[in-house]
Amino acid sequence: MSEETVSEEGTAAAGEGAGLSDDGTATSAIPAAPTQQSETPKRHLRKTRVGQVVSNKMEKTIVVAVVRRVPHAKFGKIVKRTKKLYAHDEKNQCSIGDLVRVQETRPLSRLKRWQLVEILKH
Repeated sequence: MSEETVSEEGTAAAGEGAGLSDDGTATSAIPAAPTQQSETPKRHLRKTRVGQVVSNKMEKTIVVAVVRRVPHAKFGKIVKRTKKLYAHDEKNQCSIGDLVRVQETRPLSRLKRWQLVEILKH
């Protein structure tokens, strides 16, 4: 084991490829990972959408129409695409025509995957 040294990670590396410094100690080409890691796993950011309430007839549920402006696939003209989202409204505070912000959440029912974050305009 004259040409071979053991690096800090516990793997054997050859003397030439291990990156020996001038004083003969092994240096790692990979930077050391930070030892201070958070205990909770990192969560992905949740999608948010702004739309208009088109229905509030259900209990604790609103239907929000979200309009996207996208270029047409073939002709390039900007066209509107509307998607209806079912969102959870815990306090039944939204009325038809309100501008609201909704956020993605876990499935709450068969269709409901969004929750109300705030009412932007009554």
